[in-house]
Amino acid sequence: MSVRRAASRVVGTLVSLGMVAVLGFFLFRVLPGDPVLTLTRGRPVTPGEVARLRHEFGLDRPLVTQFVDYAASLLRGDLGRSYFYDQPVARLIAERVGPTLLLTGAALVLSVSLGVWLGQWAGWRRGSAFDRAATAAAVVGWSVPAFWLGLLLLMAFGGPLPTGGMVTPGSDASGAALAWDVARHLVLPALTLAAVQFAQYTLTMRASVLGELGEGYLTTARAKGLPEDGVRARHVLPNALLPTVTLVFLMLGQVIGGAIAVESVFSWPGLGYLAYQALSAPDLPLLQGTFLVFSATAVVSNALADVVYRLIDPRLRGT
Repeated sequence: MSVRRAASRVVGTLVSLGMVAVLGFFLFRVLPGDPVLTLTRGRPVTPGEVARLRHEFGLDRPLVTQFVDYAASLLRGDLGRSYFYDQPVARLIAERVGPTLLLTGAALVLSVSLGVWLGQWAGWRRGSAFDRAATAAAVVGWSVPAFWLGLLLLMAFGGPLPTGGMVTPGSDASGAALAWDVARHLVLPALTLAAVQFAQYTLTMRASVLGELGEGYLTTARAKGLPEDGVRARHVLPNALLPTVTLVFLMLGQVIGGAIAVESVFSWPGLGYLAYQALSAPDLPLLQGTFLVFSATAVVSNALADVVYRLIDPRLRGT
C-alpha cells in the first residue's frame, strides 16, 4: 500500500470515528425517558433532589454546552461516568470486553470454519443435493433473527445446558473446573451467534469457488495428472479464500455489534448486555461509550479489511 493511500485511509478512519462520536451524543438525547426519573423511581425524592441530580449529571445545561464538555472529555480519553453504576464508563467497558471477545471469538471460529467448509463443497459440487442443502441452510440462517433463535435454543436445550450468565451463581470453582463451567455456559450463545453468521461465509465461499471453476489453470493442473482433491485443495481454495478472508474482517464489527441481542437473551456479561442495560435507564454516558466502542470496531475492521486484502492479493500490492 502506498504512503498516500495509507495516509488517506488513516484520515478517513479518524473522520469516521469523529462522526460516530457526534452521532452517538445527539442520537441518545432524543431517546424517550428521563435518566433522573428512572434512577429515582420508587424512591421518596423531593424536587430539589431531582434538580440536584440533573445538575450533577449536567442535564440542566444547554445541549451545545453538554456536547462541548463531552467532546473535550473524549479527547482526553474520558468516556464519562455512568449514571446507574456510578463508575467510570471506561472501567465498565474494560470489565466487559473479555466476555464479549470470548463469545464473539468462539462464534467467529465456528461460523468461519463451518461456512468455508460448506461453501467450498457446495461450489465444488454445484447442483448436487449437498449444494442445495447447504445453500438452503445458509439462507435460513441468514433470515433468522438472533434473539428468536436464541429463545428457541433456550427452550430446546435449557435443561442440559446453562441458560444464562457466564458461570454458575455461587460457584467458587477455579482452574479446569472454572474453564469447564464457562465453556458450558458459552455453548448456547456461541451457537446462536455462529448460526446467524455462517451463512454469509458459506454463500461467499460458494460463489468464489464457482468463479474459479472455469479458469484455465485448473485444466493445466488436471492435465499434469493432479487428482480432483488436489486441484481443489491446492489451486481452487487458495484463490477462492481471498473474498472470504476480506469478509471476515468486514464482519468483525458486525459480529461484536450483533452480540447485543444474543448477550441480552442469555444474560452474558459482555458489552452487548451492558449496552442493553444502559438503554433501559437510559444511562447516556454508558450508551455513548458502548456505541463508540461498537462503531469504532466496525470502522477499524473495515480499514483492516482493505489492508489485508492488499496483502494477500498480489494484484493489488503497491497500489
